[in-house]
Amino acid sequence: MVRIKGGKFSQKRRKHLLEYAKGFKWRRKTNYRAAEEALLHAWEYAYRDRKANKRNFRKLWELQINAACRRLGIPYNKFINSLKKNKIELNRKVLSDLAQTHPKIFGKIIEKVKS
Repeated sequence: MVRIKGGKFSQKRRKHLLEYAKGFKWRRKTNYRAAEEALLHAWEYAYRDRKANKRNFRKLWELQINAACRRLGIPYNKFINSLKKNKIELNRKVLSDLAQTHPKIFGKIIEKVKS
């Protein structure tokens, strides 16, 4: 039988991968082997950092809520505990936004929690 090298499909696969490497520096944007290696790392970091990003935002929201609570005379842990006891279901993102943009409404929530 005749040997088929599959050049058409190999070229297509390589071209497709190099399109993902667009914008990379140096040899990694033009050389297939370097681009493949760089992309494998890039995709791993992207996956990892999507998770880390969520953790970082949650920490930020907790800090902002804590600062706003302490200004109004209640520590963060007691505030969150009281929210759960009073069955007020607001997530940390919303609470943080309220604390920054609508401090009066946030103050009313704290009054409700304190009583």
